[in-house]
Amino acid sequence: MEDTDYRQNITVQYCFPDNNSSCRKEVRTGPAYIFLFFFLSCVSVFTVFLNLLVIISISHFKQLHTPTNLLILSLAVVDLLVGLIVMPEKIMEFIDSCWYLGKLGCCIVSVINAVLVSVSLCNLVFIAVDRYIAITDPLLYSTNITVCKMSMMIILGWSFCLLYIIMYFYFNDNLFPSQVSTRCYGECVVVIKLSWLIVDLVVCFLTPCSVILVLYSIIFNAARRQARAVRAVRNGASKKYGAKLSSSSENKAAKTLGIVVFVYLACWIPFYVISLSVESDASKSIVWTVLAWLLYLNSSVNPLIYAIFYPWFRESAKYILSCRIFESSSSRFNLVPDHF
Repeated sequence: MEDTDYRQNITVQYCFPDNNSSCRKEVRTGPAYIFLFFFLSCVSVFTVFLNLLVIISISHFKQLHTPTNLLILSLAVVDLLVGLIVMPEKIMEFIDSCWYLGKLGCCIVSVINAVLVSVSLCNLVFIAVDRYIAITDPLLYSTNITVCKMSMMIILGWSFCLLYIIMYFYFNDNLFPSQVSTRCYGECVVVIKLSWLIVDLVVCFLTPCSVILVLYSIIFNAARRQARAVRAVRNGASKKYGAKLSSSSENKAAKTLGIVVFVYLACWIPFYVISLSVESDASKSIVWTVLAWLLYLNSSVNPLIYAIFYPWFRESAKYILSCRIFESSSSRFNLVPDHF
């Protein structure tokens, strides 16, 4: 019965009726699909709006121009592009199975999706390294990790990811429209060789995720030791009390960004596991659609994590939404002075 109802909500047509090699088109209708369309559209708008708040906050307020916040800014840019480019394209693909932008559009969108994925993971590796240095050797961090150096690292990270993805698609014959092979006109399919799938699994998942997990295990162990030391000297001199505030701030930042990292991994691990499965294409398409949207929702969750754990984000959002950032001295507003 359920299978019959599902088929009744799908009207089979052709993507390009005037083309004999046109693909069959599935236009999904019915209340359930209409609800999903509006829900996913709201998620896309919500993702763009929240990440735009993060970008404006860190870019505008000078107090937020720190090396760690630059990494958050880079991650927010990726999440913004996911909500602005990837989500709308996937929403239309969900409602209408046809691809209308041709082979060139297929190549461009596929490369953009892959670059955003790799840059996200690259940012998380940088965040883990940043927090590792800040927690384990704060003196080294304050002297060697500067805004300028972090900016260069972010630029190099984006450049490396772009170069890797170009090589990845080139050697899989998916970089240029002439290389893309489709079964019918109106289809956008990226075929990845098994050897490169394994390479991608190692380069873009196992290795960086292992680094992240190892670094955060060291970070949290160091944070616990520091917390015990702080409790032991909490009644000491004012100088030690100041050290306690600084240590507490670093520990909180490590925990907050740790949540961002582990939420990301929880979204990506199922996708990479299922990508190595040997299920049929039909069952894969259903599972992959669900897992893909789980990945995209991660871009909506990150700003919420900042809003919950970072007082500076809540304060800056108030200034932005009340249009106070247009005041002449707004860039020098003191956001949450107890934490800076």
